[in-house]
Amino acid sequence: MAINLQKGQRISLEKSNGSKLQSVCVGINWGAIEKKGLFGFNTTKEAVDLDASCALFDEAKNLVDVVYFGNLRSKDSAVQHSGDDLTGDLDGDDGLDNEVITLDFSRLNPAVNYVAFVLNSFRGQDFGTIPFASIRIYEGTPKRVNEVYATYDIGNSKDFAGHVSMVMGVFYKKNGEWKFNAIGEPTRDKKLEETVKTVSQNYL
Repeated sequence: MAINLQKGQRISLEKSNGSKLQSVCVGINWGAIEKKGLFGFNTTKEAVDLDASCALFDEAKNLVDVVYFGNLRSKDSAVQHSGDDLTGDLDGDDGLDNEVITLDFSRLNPAVNYVAFVLNSFRGQDFGTIPFASIRIYEGTPKRVNEVYATYDIGNSKDFAGHVSMVMGVFYKKNGEWKFNAIGEPTRDKKLEETVKTVSQNYL
């Protein structure tokens, strides 16, 4: 059963059978914004471009690598991005993630101590206006879900209204074991570079 993550909740990476997750997918799902015309007629769809990104830091909190729509794979190949989705679901929620970042802990550079996931609205569209935006962490591949490990609901939370950037969460290594901190905090940043800096200053 998936865990509905709450802000600040920390969880160990343990599957339902007691074994540890060796790799995870972080998937983002969202819809296009529905715009109604005069008197509610002539409804149109406005494409939404959300960007999931991943920043890797060492123990001293120095930035090691960034995986985003312009760099789909980390130097050690442990982190891979499925590619940039420019529109969101135009015809309602299809139940599939629009962007997926895959993280393989076994391939991570040993110097990496923190793996942070962030979300930015590329066109500056307010999170509060984007339908069914959600995050899920699961075992599987970008095209196959074996077991949903945790979910985080953005679209139904008023906390994100008025923001275009957020820190989803951070995987961190403690005593040689990986854990996850569900941060779920919006930021005042407008661009990815600013959000990565905010992570390094406030969330590691």
